[in-house]
Amino acid sequence: MDANLRLAQQPDADALLGRSPLAALVGMLLDQQVPMEWAFAGPYTIAERLGGDDLDAREIAAYEPEAFAALLSAKPAVHRYPGSMAKRVQQLCQYLVEHYDGDAAAVWEGVGGGKELLKRLQDLPGFGKQKAQIFLALLGKQLGVRPTGWREAAGAYGEQGAYRSAADITGPESLAKVRAHKQELKAAKKARKPL
Repeated sequence: MDANLRLAQQPDADALLGRSPLAALVGMLLDQQVPMEWAFAGPYTIAERLGGDDLDAREIAAYEPEAFAALLSAKPAVHRYPGSMAKRVQQLCQYLVEHYDGDAAAVWEGVGGGKELLKRLQDLPGFGKQKAQIFLALLGKQLGVRPTGWREAAGAYGEQGAYRSAADITGPESLAKVRAHKQELKAAKKARKPL
């Protein structure tokens, strides 16, 4: 995997996301209740704090849980909820070790089709249907992973020319469009709520 991602909007963090399947998965996992750039910068921060230039699923899975939570909690914290996210990152890595020999790319390599890939992603700890569809769209749109039926399996996130999620961010301009879309959705949801 060698892609030019711009999700963290920080060159070093984005370079890691572009070359490391595990970093991309961890960034997607962290992408909740914090700004996208903060979430996708998280893998780089974790790698730095572990003393490396990449993430290793086996190392993270075997890390002492309280020490790993402390690593993510050190200022600046990797996430708004560093303790619970440390647990989720470790669960993801443990799953990858148990099911994919620690190789994050094996989740999508050799997959039979979009539906199968969506199921594999949904089986990952911390990946519900929406997060799995967004990551599937990211794989297809920016990382060249395009099994038959990937757009359909990704749902609305797979649509070409859409600005709905991290899958559509290629720089500051597209980030602004994704943010605008999310604000529109929030406003529409708020308008539907009864007083």
